[in-house]
Amino acid sequence: MTHLVNAADPKLILITLLIELGVAAAVSSSLARSIRFKRLLLQKDRKPRQTLKLLAMICVPLMLGVWVRVTVPNFLAADISFEATILLGLIMGPAYAALGGAAMALPAVLHHEYWALPVNLLVAAVAGSFSAFADEEDIWLFSPLIDLSIYRWFKRNVRRPHFDRQIILLVLITVMQFAISMFARFYPQHFFDLYSDSWPIQLAICASAPVVVGIPLKIWNAIRIERQLEEQGRLLLEARLDALQRQINPHFLFNTLNSITSLVRSQPELAREMIVKLANILRVLLKDREAFVPFSEELAFTDDYLAIEVVRFGSKLRVVKEIAEDTLNIVVPSMLLQPLIENSIKHGLEPRISGGTVTLRSRILDGRLEIEVEDDGVGMAPESTAASPVSGLVRPGTGIGMRNVRERMEVLYGHEAEVSIESRPGRGTKVVLLMPILDSGAGPWAELGAVAQVGWGAAMKVISRG
Repeated sequence: MTHLVNAADPKLILITLLIELGVAAAVSSSLARSIRFKRLLLQKDRKPRQTLKLLAMICVPLMLGVWVRVTVPNFLAADISFEATILLGLIMGPAYAALGGAAMALPAVLHHEYWALPVNLLVAAVAGSFSAFADEEDIWLFSPLIDLSIYRWFKRNVRRPHFDRQIILLVLITVMQFAISMFARFYPQHFFDLYSDSWPIQLAICASAPVVVGIPLKIWNAIRIERQLEEQGRLLLEARLDALQRQINPHFLFNTLNSITSLVRSQPELAREMIVKLANILRVLLKDREAFVPFSEELAFTDDYLAIEVVRFGSKLRVVKEIAEDTLNIVVPSMLLQPLIENSIKHGLEPRISGGTVTLRSRILDGRLEIEVEDDGVGMAPESTAASPVSGLVRPGTGIGMRNVRERMEVLYGHEAEVSIESRPGRGTKVVLLMPILDSGAGPWAELGAVAQVGWGAAMKVISRG
């Protein structure tokens, strides 16, 4: 047999070991590019059908590697079935590792290497038993850098002696590799594995096995860490948006109750009407609202608020809407308009004896949604404006509502959002919001779609500042 002749050649063995490392890296990296593979690998509670799919994705290319080894002369490195069986045992358990090991042994058995099947089954049982004994983190953090693993083991145990499962795994793989090398030496006709009469070469063979096992673990663990970071980012973003949402609701409720209080004695009927409308608003607020809602739904919510304020101000408050029909289905952050309208009424129109007009406009401008909230009130003094050193946006006033809207826009859209304020003392104020267009079918996690569209970097930068 061809491999028996070449197995004694030290140069061929060393070259084969180097190529084995490349094969392990190439196969694991190729699998890591597959979205389906990543989803199955990182799924916590896989169903048997899903586990079999994952097993097939790993084993099929490695079965081809065994077939190449038994059919192509002097190309031994394609066969890493021993290391792959250990890998399957570590991440999938003994049963599926045995199934994968049997599949990878099939080409060898057809080539009269009959011991390949029982050896793979034994290796699967040992590796699978270790996975049940070890912590999941110990397996994922197993390093292919043997020298660093040993160095860290000594460093940790000098300070605080303890039971190190990673070193046990390193020793276990090395011992199993030595055992099957000796087995191949005594039964060369019916089992294949690299072996050498030179102890330095045999040591290299034994040392390469944990490296070949560790390479896929290292590559796939990087995917796992990336997924965990994404999940943490999503949770942070969700918590930040929830905190901002909770901030605006008490602020709105406080101002509305003050308005009702002012009418209880003088106009009880109007006060009762405002309480009914406030109840409608609170009913909406107490629902589990999404961070994003269609613009039409946001307009409907502000109508209830405006109805309360119209009752309060009477004919002194006028509302004009110039809403483009094609903007109604675009999703926008919930509770976006109400604080802007509240600012217009409270700080712009209320100080004027004659009241005034609040105008709402929307349109699509250069592929983005533009929303305007304008009043013809008293305006703001120039000295009350200041440019943010971070975004360069003008941030007049210190109201909770305006800060809330501005910060939510930054969190959700990053640099893709623009918030501008034009104010002329004695003539009114206009707030203009520009944001990317998202379709209303984006679903309950539409906010994550928005973040993905503008890049996680911008969102996480804002979160870290908070």
